[in-house]
Amino acid sequence: MTWTVLALMAVGYLVQMGTADPVGSAAASPLVRLFGMLGYAYDPAAGQNIGVLGGEWYRLVTAAFLHGGIFHLLFNGYATYLLGTQLERWLGHGRFLALWVLGALSGSALTLVVASYGLELSPLGGLPEPVVAQLSVPLNQVSIGASGAVFALFGAVFVLGRRLSLDLRAVGILLAVNLVLTFLIPRISWTAHIGGLIAGLLLGAVFAYAAGSAARATRRTLVHALLVAAYAVLVLALVFLVAPGLAFA
Repeated sequence: MTWTVLALMAVGYLVQMGTADPVGSAAASPLVRLFGMLGYAYDPAAGQNIGVLGGEWYRLVTAAFLHGGIFHLLFNGYATYLLGTQLERWLGHGRFLALWVLGALSGSALTLVVASYGLELSPLGGLPEPVVAQLSVPLNQVSIGASGAVFALFGAVFVLGRRLSLDLRAVGILLAVNLVLTFLIPRISWTAHIGGLIAGLLLGAVFAYAAGSAARATRRTLVHALLVAAYAVLVLALVFLVAPGLAFA
């Protein structure tokens, strides 16, 4: 399943490059406008509102299969391979896929929630302009990438590794470095990273501790499936609370 996810990420990037302007980048592809994570905007060309709050709910997940450039793709792809292959051995195909998808969904959901509550900071508040630019989350800002899913994998590895009494110093350092970089490198969606990490920690705890090893496999699978479904419903409910008029159309 890890390789399937990687293949879909690669296909998404290749289609981006194939549809971009000859002198443009992958981020300039029409696919980004159509499938990137966008809270809300008015499209004058189409004469209609677009984005998740305009009913395009699929953007919450499809954005994870698009990337801003080859290095963006390679970093997320390598992290997915490195963490995903190990997690898939521990969890199996279904749990791993649920973790990856819900990590991407959670990152987009937190981005939407923060943007919907108007986190567009002002330098007048005493914060330096670079900090304001980094933390602000405009509702009409498009974001792409699998970083939310990758951070979910980080969170799950950390929780499951502790459950297995593994030495997690390397994972902890790598996670800490990536969290610091999240708030230092311009144009990184910190909300996607944090939302994905929260998903990974919570779902990792579900897989590690809910219906422990003493339970029968069928019972454990059922408990995990119910809790994963409950988490997905909770995330979607949060989206609907922010956007009560969201239309699945």
